[in-house]
Amino acid sequence: MRNDKENIIVNLTFQFALEIIDFTEEIKLKGKYSLADQLFRSGTSIGANVREAQNAESKADFIHKLKIAAKEADETEYWLCLCKDSGHYPTNEKLLMDIQSIIKVLSKIISTSKK
Repeated sequence: MRNDKENIIVNLTFQFALEIIDFTEEIKLKGKYSLADQLFRSGTSIGANVREAQNAESKADFIHKLKIAAKEADETEYWLCLCKDSGHYPTNEKLLMDIQSIIKVLSKIISTSKK
């Protein structure tokens, strides 16, 4: 059953998704729809998977859902790095720092949950 108390990773990934929505709109204004769509999907999926993990049926299910969120976070970092390094896209250093923090938190939760 879901626990509705304050949850840092749920809040972090929700706020991150809101910022991804804004950033992908900025990318679309430059006419770069394909990358914007990829970044939108992976960047918002992180929080969706974290949220889904809150209703996991078992510890193994919880870990599995967080691993999916971690994969999406890695993909999101990839798209953000492409934006930064290509020179043809807008860049957002804050999002890059945020996704690195989210990846660390997810990794810690996953490793702790395995014990």
